[in-house]
Amino acid sequence: MDPGASSPEKLDKENLVGISSKRLGVCGWILFSLSVLLMIITFPISIWMCLKIIKEYERAVVFRLGRIQADKARGPGLILVLPCIDVFVKVDLRTVTCNIPPQEILTRDSVTTQVDGVVYYRIHSAVSAVANVNDVHQATFLLAQTTLRNVLGTQTLSQILAGREEIAHSIQTLLDDATELWGIRVARVEIKDVRIPTQLQRSMAAEAEATREARARVLAAEGEMNASKSLKSASLVLAESPIALQLRYLQTLTTVATEKNSTIVFPLPMNILEGIGGVSYNDHKKVPDRA
Repeated sequence: MDPGASSPEKLDKENLVGISSKRLGVCGWILFSLSVLLMIITFPISIWMCLKIIKEYERAVVFRLGRIQADKARGPGLILVLPCIDVFVKVDLRTVTCNIPPQEILTRDSVTTQVDGVVYYRIHSAVSAVANVNDVHQATFLLAQTTLRNVLGTQTLSQILAGREEIAHSIQTLLDDATELWGIRVARVEIKDVRIPTQLQRSMAAEAEATREARARVLAAEGEMNASKSLKSASLVLAESPIALQLRYLQTLTTVATEKNSTIVFPLPMNILEGIGGVSYNDHKKVPDRA
């Protein structure tokens, strides 16, 4: 590669920005001299026409005989504009809110949706915004709509509903790369609303309800299984000690009597009577006398 040759980036920048390295030429210098002379002759009246005030959030791109004066805009403050040969364009550097209207999109799984969003951007190069595109705001607005449709067209409906932040970040990256030559810097992209047909909403609600019911049934079955295992373990423990079973029985009766004042009739096992009164069941049997 020839080191003296210009790089493609440099050539593209010179062609897009419109800055030429050529000088004014003989005619240009003559017109420049006449403009300065006219300003001197009509002084101090001309000074009020030649001095322009540029606000803090604005920049001025000055064209002299149709050529941009420098690759950097002027301002803020006072700038001098020569009469008859200088023309300037003000550029606002504040953040602009671009509201994307609802776009009808066919997703990858063949579902028609309407999606709207908002784009926040600002101009960081006033010269590029003036020289490279006719209407930078209209161009950014149309590009945002097209990018939104293209990105969402490659996603399924579930991906759009679940991954809004990732999709917004992807749209921001694509817009920022595409508008770099226009002097635009995209600050943020947000997807505001995703509208789906009413019939599809009902189908999704029915599907979600069926899923919740199935999950509830699975949880109930798991609870029953765990409860049966616990009861089995408890029964094995109580089977080893009959007195423990009787104590548990009495404790249950005490709990029921505390909650509701009522008369409870329950059978009393004979082995408990043996422990309380010292009466044995065998004592009630009559033993025949020996002859």
